[in-house]
Amino acid sequence: MDSAGRIVEDELADHILTVSSSRGIRGLLINGHAGEGHLLSPAERRLVADITRKTVPPTCFVTAGITSESTTQAVQEAVDATDAGADAILIFPPNHWAGGVDARIATDHHRAIAEASGLPVVLYKAPVKSGSMSYTTEILSALLDLEPVLGIKEGSWEVATYEATWRLCKTLRPDVTVMGSGDEHLLTSFIIGSDGSQVSLAAIIPDIVTDLFDAAAKGDWEAARACHEALYPLSVAIYRHAPQFLATARLKTCLKLLGRISCDRVKAPMRQLYPEEVAHLRLALGL
Repeated sequence: MDSAGRIVEDELADHILTVSSSRGIRGLLINGHAGEGHLLSPAERRLVADITRKTVPPTCFVTAGITSESTTQAVQEAVDATDAGADAILIFPPNHWAGGVDARIATDHHRAIAEASGLPVVLYKAPVKSGSMSYTTEILSALLDLEPVLGIKEGSWEVATYEATWRLCKTLRPDVTVMGSGDEHLLTSFIIGSDGSQVSLAAIIPDIVTDLFDAAAKGDWEAARACHEALYPLSVAIYRHAPQFLATARLKTCLKLLGRISCDRVKAPMRQLYPEEVAHLRLALGL
């Protein structure tokens, strides 16, 4: 975005092309949490989807995040994503589910969105610290009963829970693609088992992320460990250091420091980084 918060279309297209053309990248997730999808207007989300579809290579699989709080709005968001040419939708749990949700509410919400879009559905396993938004085994099992569900972005951010999700999915629905989403523990996820990954760190250093996956797939753990060591300092600087809610702002500042975008403006109510926080990221990037 520019300093006024407007989407800069040519810079967005350049960024999308750079990432989607990187070796090993087979698809993009757009309008997710790290991409500020939940803070964009419907028109802005549609613009991002349109630009993405026009920009990526023909073989690039595009998954659009669905972040609206109400089922009605989420359905319209999914229809817009379908019309824009998305290949799948990722349904994020509404934030109010942090206070509690049951299997019927969750399945009704996902079913309505899936039926309206007609696209394959990816589930989101939220971080365990997000309360009920991180689905219980009962709710996850019910969601896996939905035929359109063909993938899960496993973002529980906790290794034991990741493994439990992996084992549950491969038992109940072996056809469901489980993608690691914990940028800090990708190596561990790949050792346990993973069909790929959807991680925002790949927007900054895509080649190292895909090299890690490829090495793990080959069982070349020495090479995989080397990739992990290269990723680790930046993943800690972006995701682990307090306050963790600044992860998206840190990602955008990294892109600016690397010369990929000209402005690191974030959507309110998120805040910009302080000078000392920018300096810390500069060190993590080795600049």
